[in-house]
Amino acid sequence: MKGLGWTLLLMAAVLAALGLLLLAADKVWFLGRLPGDIRVERPGFTFYFPFATCVVLSVVLTVVLNLILRWFR
Repeated sequence: MKGLGWTLLLMAAVLAALGLLLLAADKVWFLGRLPGDIRVERPGFTFYFPFATCVVLSVVLTVVLNLILRWFR
């Protein structure tokens, strides 16, 4: 049971950190406005896909998670 308790605490900490990041995301001006983000505007229709932002976030999160996992080994 001790292991399950630590796992739940870790998951709660990760969710809290993710929530804080989402609250602070409005302050980061370049997210969603990078070259490569697709935006199509027509009368009565707007399509937006942040392709370049997704790629940048994927690379950054991959590097951070790899560093964290190597640190715990």
